[in-house]
Amino acid sequence: MVIIGGRAHSIEHINAIGKLGYPYAEVSLLDPAAVESQLRVLLELKQRYGIYYIAHYPNEDNPFDTSILEKKFVPKMERLFDLSQRLGIIKGTMHFWMDKRWASSELITNKIEMLSRLVSYAKKKDVTICLENLSERYSSFADAFQAIDDLRMTLDIGHGQLLSSQNTAFDFIRKGYDRIAHLHVHDNFGGTSVKDDLHLALGDGVVDYRGIFTLLKNKGYGSSVTMEVKLPDMPRTKKTIEQYF
Repeated sequence: MVIIGGRAHSIEHINAIGKLGYPYAEVSLLDPAAVESQLRVLLELKQRYGIYYIAHYPNEDNPFDTSILEKKFVPKMERLFDLSQRLGIIKGTMHFWMDKRWASSELITNKIEMLSRLVSYAKKKDVTICLENLSERYSSFADAFQAIDDLRMTLDIGHGQLLSSQNTAFDFIRKGYDRIAHLHVHDNFGGTSVKDDLHLALGDGVVDYRGIFTLLKNKGYGSSVTMEVKLPDMPRTKKTIEQYF
């Protein structure tokens, strides 16, 4: 069976998810200083509701500038991995954009080397890094998967509907299923920009969740699924997930 949790952007969201009885919250760990200041509260909420956390790490400072990434992003991520360990987190979603349609081969090579170091550092802290698809197709992740044995993937099914005639989740599942360790689910009507990433309840858009979930079920998927929808939409989204699985 899949394990269904909710996306939490704040302490208030964690409280709400805990009260709804979900087993985990995927929490935003964006700034090390802010996380450090909330550490006591995060641990208290974890104990109060008997939940655990999955991490959702920050966006890159500048996805095209590896010097800035080395100077700012890498140290930030390492500090967040340290804090993740203190929170008992063993899985985290990470953005590291490398779409071959716009990123040069040199940039991608440099970013894969950097990502390899981050994955190794996280592993020492008992955290599995799951790379999330933004605009990328499977071909953009293939080199990273080949180069980094311990790298896993967060398949964001809603993102797969954007900038594509067919949801890219189908191709990720068919070609890279063994790397998928986490799912993000939300709905939309397709589109070509950030404003089209609507994060609707499942069934309120056009994403073929029946087809995608059937493919995942047939592959034997039984790991975590984060509902990236508004809190009031979580109960019926959860029912939809359970219906297909």
